[in-house]
Amino acid sequence: MDVFLAKMAEFIKIEMVTDLAHDFEHVRRVVANAKQLSSAERANEWVVMPAVWLHDCVTLPKDHPQRASSSALAADKALNFLADIDYPTEHFAHIHHAIMAHSFSANIAPISLEACVVQDADRLDAIGAIGIARCLQVGSALHRDLYESKDPFALYREIDDKQFTLDHFYQKLLKIEETLHTEEAKREARLRTDFMHQYIRQLRHEIGV
Repeated sequence: MDVFLAKMAEFIKIEMVTDLAHDFEHVRRVVANAKQLSSAERANEWVVMPAVWLHDCVTLPKDHPQRASSSALAADKALNFLADIDYPTEHFAHIHHAIMAHSFSANIAPISLEACVVQDADRLDAIGAIGIARCLQVGSALHRDLYESKDPFALYREIDDKQFTLDHFYQKLLKIEETLHTEEAKREARLRTDFMHQYIRQLRHEIGV
């Protein structure tokens, strides 16, 4: 397994596109999350590990019209690579599904424990301190305002995370905890979600709302 994993790491370093939220460090964090979840949930690492290493071998920008197709393209590309390195083919179908289902944009329900682990591992990286940092990076790259000046916390207006970065917390990030499958991920998500609420409270204090 170690030889295969080393080849996957080298491959993904080359294949990752320049994306502030989906760089090689993102992959490394998701791999670390997946190792912890796999151990706790007793998932098959021969499925989980290639899926998490390769889940973003194709990524399209968040504002790309075909964003929802990213995980399908990544799953196909991952299997081609795994075939090239002679990875055991009996795991291919499960790896393909796990990569397909990891994406929030694809909206595909995971149907195996391994796919649940991969999806949970990836979603954990979208919340907490890292999640806040990634959200701010993407918002800046897309030239979005941090918040709406008259109603920063969307108390009296429609949420619009295409224009205001802070709105993405309410549109998605604070809801991720509810979408997780494994008990281990849920425990970690509670800590990370609490931290995001603390950040919002501090921001409210600092901007005087």
